[in-house]
Parts: sequence; structure tokens; C-alpha cells
Amino acid sequence: MEKDLPKGFRASSAQAGFKAPNRYDLGLIVSDRPAQVAALFTTNVFCAAPVQVCREVVRERGVARAVVANSGQANACTGEEGLANCRETRRLVAEITGIAPEEVLTLSTGVIGAQLRMDRWRAAMPELKANLGTRDAEGFTRAFMTTDAFPKYAVREVTLSGGTVRLAGMAKGAGMICPNMATMLSVVLCDAEVEGAVWQAMFGRAVNATFNRVSVDGDTSTNDTVLGLANGASGVTASGDDAATLETALTDILGQLAYMLVKDGEGATKVMHIRVEGAASDAEAETIARTVGHSQLVKTAIYGKDANWGRIVAAVGRSGATVKPDALVLTLCGIERFRNGQPVNDDAEDRLYELLQGNDVDIHISLGVGQGAYTLLASDLSHDYVTLNSDYRS
Repeated sequence: MEKDLPKGFRASSAQAGFKAPNRYDLGLIVSDRPAQVAALFTTNVFCAAPVQVCREVVRERGVARAVVANSGQANACTGEEGLANCRETRRLVAEITGIAPEEVLTLSTGVIGAQLRMDRWRAAMPELKANLGTRDAEGFTRAFMTTDAFPKYAVREVTLSGGTVRLAGMAKGAGMICPNMATMLSVVLCDAEVEGAVWQAMFGRAVNATFNRVSVDGDTSTNDTVLGLANGASGVTASGDDAATLETALTDILGQLAYMLVKDGEGATKVMHIRVEGAASDAEAETIARTVGHSQLVKTAIYGKDANWGRIVAAVGRSGATVKPDALVLTLCGIERFRNGQPVNDDAEDRLYELLQGNDVDIHISLGVGQGAYTLLASDLSHDYVTLNSDYRS
């Protein structure tokens, strides 16, 4: 069952019953050898206990051998009890794997404020141990899904000068998604030998180009975590040009996962590909893209298949970025709709309605004031989003 995992990694899952019976809600990944850890975390000041514990590992050790993930309780805003419980989960994992508690990384997702149900953790350990080595990337991913409609994972083999290495990326998230390093969790495994500082640097660049450019609802979670473990089990070293090749593959995998997060946004029916160019700076281009992507008026129009370009132009205008109205060009689904301060191609409404039936919607905004550029993936906003989130704790 480890067929799609990189060498030296094993996975497990168990039905702990944290929130509902008969579902896998506890997952474990174990590396046969110490792995270099790269990580990025939420910027939310109310960071969850597992985030605090992972930060300690990265800061004090830089290597780890296991990741344990649960759904059902976020273990956020749970005080000293929550932190103690998180450390106890590491001890429990250490007991069944024979590795040190300090080598265990922790991920949790669920309702904020709920303490971990430690009795169920303890009861699930025998099953978690028995299943170790029987799960693949999909099997582990299913263990930390919450409102996700489908598991999100991607696998890639990369040929380097010294041989072939493998990457496997797994992620969860559908709501509270606006990572800023939401609830968004991801683990990337790699069997290449990579120097720690190089691994962290390439990981940071890859995350900034992918996960940090998506939004479902503009909310950044207390638990957002992206972990990368490189254990060197392939015997192939990635340095110099090989490191650049590995980074390209890593960015590609994270890009696939990021797209899946938006596609699976709670109640989402479409992914908006918002491209901004010609802004005064990259920062201003990002401001405009996020203003458009977070606009409820834009999101609901796209959901309704309404080519209401005026809502997009209005969002650009209120973004606070430098905008020259006569220089702005807006193209929707490949059809230009605004130029020289006025609408164009008014006869394209029927064609646009047909194009908006698709799952992917291209929004291209050209400012004509500089060289700044930015791309953001954002979901639409449907009736189902309100239903899911108004009933979330029921």
C-alpha cells in the first residue's frame, strides 16, 4: 500500500471516533530515518497547540521522524491543557513506533476550542500501530479530512543526475482558506537527500508561489501548517542544478494541491484564475487580486454565471492600489469587456454566459501603470457555503 510514498516512509490511519463513528480521523506517517524538516505556519496570533509544538521541532531540532494528524478537534485556543494534550499525543505515538516523542510533528483540524479526546486517542493506538505500512498517500489524506469532498494528493517522480527521487504531497482544506504563512494542512514527503537550509528555502518559495496564492473565503486559520520531510532514503542528493529541478517539481505538486483546495472550497462550483499585470508593484498587484477574489459581489456573480464585469472594476477601484481608469483593461473568459474607461463588446453577453458554465473562470486585469504582476486562485460563493458553515458545529 506504500506504492506511491517515497522510499523510507510508511503511513497508517485509524478510526478513533473523534467526531463521528466509522470514519478514519487519525493518521500517521513514519520515516525509517531522521528527515530534514521544512515548514511554514499560520500567521494567526491564536496559533493552535500543534503549531506551537511543530515550531519547537523546527527551531530546536530541524529533523523529525513522524507526523500525526487528527480531525475532529483543532486543539486551538485550548490553553495549557491543550498544549499538554498535544505533547501526550506525541508520547503515545512514540510508544507504538519506538521513536522519540521529540521527533513527532503534530497536525490537528476541527472546531476551535475543543480539547482533544484523549481517551479515544489512547484507544486508537493499537489500530494505528497495526495499520502502519498499509496506507498510501490517499489513505493518509483521508484521515485528516473535515468538510473536504475528496482527498487531495499528488505524487511525482523526478530524475536527478544521481538517480530518481519521489515526492508525495497531501493536503486538506475546503473552508477557512486563505493561507498566509485556512483550515489548511499539508504534508510533503521526499526521499532525496537535501541540506536543511536548502530544503527550507526551496519549500518557502514553493509555498509562496502556490498555497499563499489561493483563497476560498478570506479566512486564515489558527492551524495552517505545511510540513516537508526529506529523508534521503533514495540515496540521491539534490544540490546545485538538481536542487533547482527538485524545486520545480515541488512547486508543481503544491500548485496541484492548491488548485484542489480552491476547487473543493465549501460550496464552490468554480475556480477564478485572477491575473493582474501592469500594476505599480507586485505588492499592489496582489492587493488588487485579493480585493477581487475576496469580493462577495464578484464571487456571487461568478456563481450565478453573471458576467457582471462592473463588480470586478468596482473592486479594483476600491482596492487602494494605484489605478488609472482610462488605462485599465479587463478581460473575462478571454473576452475584453472594459477599456478606455468604458465597456466594450457589449454583444458578447450570450457568449460569456456559455463560457461561465465551465469550472474555471479567467479574469485578466491589466493596469497599464507599471510592471507589477500577481496571480490568485479564488472560489465562487454559493448557497451551499452558507449552509455548510451555519451548520458546522451541529
